[in-house]
Amino acid sequence: MSLSVLQRVVALAAVALVAGVGALALASARDDDGVASTGPRPVPTADGGWYTALAGSRGAPRDAERTTCRLILTRRSLGVSHPVLPCGAKIYLGYGDREVLTAVIDSRLKKPGRQFELTESLATRLGLAGTQEIRWRFATRG
Repeated sequence: MSLSVLQRVVALAAVALVAGVGALALASARDDDGVASTGPRPVPTADGGWYTALAGSRGAPRDAERTTCRLILTRRSLGVSHPVLPCGAKIYLGYGDREVLTAVIDSRLKKPGRQFELTESLATRLGLAGTQEIRWRFATRG
């Protein structure tokens, strides 16, 4: 095989690879109805997919408090602590008539008897005071 033929074969293979990756990217960016997605959304299930758990605020962060997920908390940080879910896992939380998309930012709970601890800003956004029962479910990539 001559050098020019080999170069053409390699170039055609590269074009085919780029086209395949592009087709996969476009296909994964659409939901089951063929509509382009707009971001994370709740995992669809027949029963609504909600779990319940006890949750409360973890309180105001200490100065330069670092989480087990290697994040530095501020008073404006939004996220939850959960001892099992992996760092960065996207979940929806619901309390009363409010729902918020958030992420796991720590695996260390400060108070016993809770499954989730919310940053103070997130607890305020949900209207959560003290330890309360919340709804939660996983989010899918949209």
